[in-house]
Amino acid sequence: MTDASPADRPTTTCRACGRTVVGFLDLGRQPLSDHFLTGAETAGEYFFHLSVGACQGCTMVQLMAEVPRERMFREDYPYYSSGSSVMQKHFTDTARELLDGEATGPDPFVVEIGCNDGVLLRTVHEAGVRHLGFEPSGKVADVARSKGLRVRGDFFEEGTAREIRASDGPADVIFAANTICHIPYLDSIFGGVDALLGEDGVFVFEDPYLGDILAKTSFDQIYDEHFFLFSARAVQTLAARFGFELVDVRRLPVHGGEVRYTIARAGRRAPSSRVAELIAEEEVTGVATMARLERFAADVRAVREDLVALLTRLKADGKRVVGYGATAKSATVTNFCGIGPELVSWVTDTTPAKQGRLTPGTHIPVRPAGELTADYALLFAWNHADEIMAKEQAFRRAGGKWILYVPRVHVRD
Repeated sequence: MTDASPADRPTTTCRACGRTVVGFLDLGRQPLSDHFLTGAETAGEYFFHLSVGACQGCTMVQLMAEVPRERMFREDYPYYSSGSSVMQKHFTDTARELLDGEATGPDPFVVEIGCNDGVLLRTVHEAGVRHLGFEPSGKVADVARSKGLRVRGDFFEEGTAREIRASDGPADVIFAANTICHIPYLDSIFGGVDALLGEDGVFVFEDPYLGDILAKTSFDQIYDEHFFLFSARAVQTLAARFGFELVDVRRLPVHGGEVRYTIARAGRRAPSSRVAELIAEEEVTGVATMARLERFAADVRAVREDLVALLTRLKADGKRVVGYGATAKSATVTNFCGIGPELVSWVTDTTPAKQGRLTPGTHIPVRPAGELTADYALLFAWNHADEIMAKEQAFRRAGGKWILYVPRVHVRD
């Protein structure tokens, strides 16, 4: 954002509580983060203005403008949760925890919002537990169905939740991973949870954590799909507004740092001490205070300057740089920093639906994963750094080096 005074900053209405949201970081003109294009499609590419602000009432950090959900979660949505072995293990373990801890009644029912390709529900299904996944993106929903899973190709909201309650009865667990932060219409989500969840059931969701984003300067977690950046305090306030209570939190290492929130009907469960501990930590670190958010914005601008300077110098020295991981969050980095094929020759990715296409906005070619024939690899999938670097030992032995920009711009052998 420019160095405008607070009175000059953009404002909007909080989607969680209705108070005023004040902008603190402007990431400029951005494309749909998961829309990988053919050359013929670039002329009509959709763009929007990406800026982020904080509510002056409930402290919820959120985007200043909403991209229509139908544009983001299309029939050809290219992200598959099973693509990482680390995430496969994470969701298998999570499913087992839910089955052992919450879905233990005579006929338990587990519902997942945004089940993607069924990586979590598969374990639930194999345990013989009733389940239903909501997944509006057609192709990934078909993959989940091919595993024998029951999937509804709709968005989860109050209306669809009431239909499921009428046909299937109450849910013991409603779960979501990397989904609730995508959804601006939280009133309908919580209305749906209220309609579908059993009296002693739990609503469990995990999403990128604002505290980790600030600490790591991981500004690439801000893109069209991530409408909210949750903190424990904001989620506690949000739950209470709809007659629920935040009863547990758990820090998670996946996706660069997340928190799993467990919400129950108010008064049905005693909150864990972890809730008060994390909120107290947020008070100390100043999460969601404007002073801390403005410092984060300054750090983001410094990363942009350092990354562009490094790539420009390497190009002048005759070095080839390629990207690794055509991630959704890489769209924020490349478009905010103005990084195109003149600085990064191509991006390698394992997802067939992205290969042979161009990255959103900056139109860098996406190639299939293979030998890294480059001097440097810019690691967009930095949250899987250990897994990737262990796999790409040949690149390192050939003298290749990794460029990372979290928490700062640096080079690793």
